[in-house]
Amino acid sequence: MLTPAQRDLLARPLIARLATLGPDGTPHVVPIWYEAVGAPDGAVEVVFISDRDARKTRNVAADGRAGVVVGGDAEDGVLLRGIATVEDDPDQAVTHRMIGRYLGDSPKAAEYRAMWADDDIAVIRLRVTSAVAVGG
Repeated sequence: MLTPAQRDLLARPLIARLATLGPDGTPHVVPIWYEAVGAPDGAVEVVFISDRDARKTRNVAADGRAGVVVGGDAEDGVLLRGIATVEDDPDQAVTHRMIGRYLGDSPKAAEYRAMWADDDIAVIRLRVTSAVAVGG
């Protein structure tokens, strides 16, 4: 489904734009950190972290249809669509991995880990059903 160039793009720690559907069907689009992962069955999934009470998390819980754009500004990008679910993040394992992906071992990473230590952070998992090249 994804080209090698699109897989390379998703491996980079860029800022994605996640679109979910609000209660009235209006798109809700937000910039967000992400990580593309392979599912056990070979499918592509994209994971995000979010406060459990954030609008995007509540939107996904109510209607899992979602899309995400990565890149597409001054370079090629990809629009991924699929069905998203909300999961727990036991011990904030995904949260800590995401912080490391974007901030490494910097002092800012330690600051984020401390700042989010008591937050109720959920994982949003988008199971990709289609990929379309955009931008560039």
